[in-house]
This record gives sequence, structure tokens and C-alpha cells, in this order.
Amino acid sequence: MFELDGQIVSVIEFQHQKIGRGSAQVRMRLRNVRSGAIFDRTVQAGDKWTRVRLEHSTVQFLYREDDNFYVMDQETYDQYPLTKDQLGDAVNYLKENMTFEVLTYESEPVDVELPINVELRVEQTEPGFRGDTATGGNKPATLETGLVIQVPLFVNTGDTVRVDTRTATYQTRVS
Repeated sequence: MFELDGQIVSVIEFQHQKIGRGSAQVRMRLRNVRSGAIFDRTVQAGDKWTRVRLEHSTVQFLYREDDNFYVMDQETYDQYPLTKDQLGDAVNYLKENMTFEVLTYESEPVDVELPINVELRVEQTEPGFRGDTATGGNKPATLETGLVIQVPLFVNTGDTVRVDTRTATYQTRVS
């Protein structure tokens, strides 16, 4: 992460381009860490920016009250709220007592890092019937956090499934 035009950004992807006799350029797709906005920027190869030093702290999710999600720092035991905007898509995976990383810049939470996989209970899904499709198939399932994902036909209401937090996809049935 680095500072660009007074904003903290992270690089999503980049492409180095060398065209003819001119200097090389780098096309970058960037994400504004505070607002979540994604934008493209083309710069000269070799340009430099100020790196941002982020503090990592492990927190435990305690409970939700309206749009505030209360967490406790695992080292200091301080409790504080994070808003839905600060958490972003992470709200779809949070359940009580779950631990994850909060990244802060100058004491302001700017991003979260969830575990790669989380286990969530299926709250509601339609029953699957043998022979519904020739090659298997999927059906929508609503998880305990409200997230809706596609699961195989053999997954039933009450089952626990492992979900990839990066792609919001079904990994395996746990029980």
C-alpha cells in the first residue's frame, strides 16, 4: 500500500508496457482503501510514492448492534466498533468469537484481513433431488450471516459448509 494524491491505495493488478523507443509505462488498477473505489492509473516506470506503514492487530468479533460491529483487540482487550463501511464484504462472514486482522493507519481502521476459509451454517436452501441435472448442479443457499452462495444439490438446511472469503464460493461440506 502507498499514498497517492493524499489517499491510501493498494494495487489490485499492474501491467508493464514498453512501446517502441519511448520510456516504459506501468498501467495499474488501484483500490482506494478508505472508500473502496477502484480506478486505473498509468504512470512512468520508475515513479516512486510514499509507502504507508499499517499496523496489524488481531481482533475478536463480539457482537453486532445495528450497523456497528463490536470487536475486542486480542492484546490490549480494548473494545471498539467497526462500521459496515469499514468492514466492507467482511460483514458476510463474521460470526461471534471469530478472530481476524484489522489494519490501521494513524489509529484509523482502514482494512480487514479475514481467514481464507470460514465455516458457516446453511440457514435455508431448497431440497435437492436426484436426477435434477445430468452433470450435477447447484442451488442457492442462505447462510447464517445472510450471505447467499451456490452449493451442490446434496447440501441441506442445517449443514455447515466451508466458504472461501476471497471469492464467496462453496468449498466443501463440513457436517
